[in-house]
Amino acid sequence: MQKGECSVKKLGFGLMRLPLKDAKNAASIDLDAVRPMVDLFMERGFTYYDTAYVYHNGASETAFREVVVKRYPRHAFTITDKLPMAIIHKAEEMEPIFQKSMQRLGVDYIDYYWLHALTRESYERAQRIGAFEFVRAKKDAGKVRHIGLSFHDSAEVLEQILNAHPEMEYVQLQLNYLDWEDEEVQARECYEVCVRHGKPVIVMEPLRGGALADVPAQVEQRFRACAPSASVPSWGIRFAASHEHVMMVLSGMSTLEQVRDNTGYMQDFIPMNEQEMCLAYEAGRKIRTTIAVPCTGCHYCDGCPQDISIPEYFSIYNEWKRMNFSKSEAMKKYRNLQRGLASACIACRQCETRCPQHIGIVDALQQVAQQLEEKYK
Repeated sequence: MQKGECSVKKLGFGLMRLPLKDAKNAASIDLDAVRPMVDLFMERGFTYYDTAYVYHNGASETAFREVVVKRYPRHAFTITDKLPMAIIHKAEEMEPIFQKSMQRLGVDYIDYYWLHALTRESYERAQRIGAFEFVRAKKDAGKVRHIGLSFHDSAEVLEQILNAHPEMEYVQLQLNYLDWEDEEVQARECYEVCVRHGKPVIVMEPLRGGALADVPAQVEQRFRACAPSASVPSWGIRFAASHEHVMMVLSGMSTLEQVRDNTGYMQDFIPMNEQEMCLAYEAGRKIRTTIAVPCTGCHYCDGCPQDISIPEYFSIYNEWKRMNFSKSEAMKKYRNLQRGLASACIACRQCETRCPQHIGIVDALQQVAQQLEEKYK
């Protein structure tokens, strides 16, 4: 938190993986399932929520209005929202999007407002269209309390941004024990840039899109030996929260049980000791060798013109490569999704321009097709 603000518990509710009524429709959020999740989260003293204009095809913001804004007083929660730089190309597009977010949320002001998913390319565009000036004006007008950015690129680019824009108050980073020393994500280096600039860090993807909630058996055995009562996901969230300059750790919770587990150990948070941190680093090195496609399931690639279910296909492919089920089972799961086949990819690379992990999606889809489609058998 900024100096002078009251402290809050370090766990935030990320509203990007909410339970659905229809698994094929990202906007079909099951509000009846979300309400008890929110109630338990609030009951245990947690107040921080995170959404974005594009989450759940826009339905995340309206779900927040229905399950939080209409049911709790405004002082009882804080909400983070984001200006979607991946889809904004002209200055005149920003105001209508901001107003749409305000209308969907049903609030008079937004507590935290970020430039969403900045990369080298989108930063240059944000500069050109005046996006930094836009969010600063919203803060000056009282429509936004704090401004910052979420970030997916190199430490070098982050340094450039913070040098040019010291008015940015916070940085949201992908930080977990798998990506801490990853050459592409550069989690440690980006965190250190934020520390040098005095910017509190909000952590996204502490469980790497679920990859750190279901770890290889050898890793889980080491975790259990060290802390028998701790859940596997707790290692990811506590690792992120244990860094001194981390203000908040987001968890994209999908079930009531996940809320119960996460809030249980984060109510009275105890940072990891040296032994636990070393074990987490070791686990990251081990798990990195088992992941075929480093997809987090964020769905920023949605909107494929061939209706290819990219994150779901990568999830099935990764699980098969990790030998969590047989090839025949993987092929069956692949068929049952009943979406555009991976082999239908036309290499337009629209998905690759949006991917915060910088995955070579076209090439990865070819691998999926060759392994999981009947015609390649």
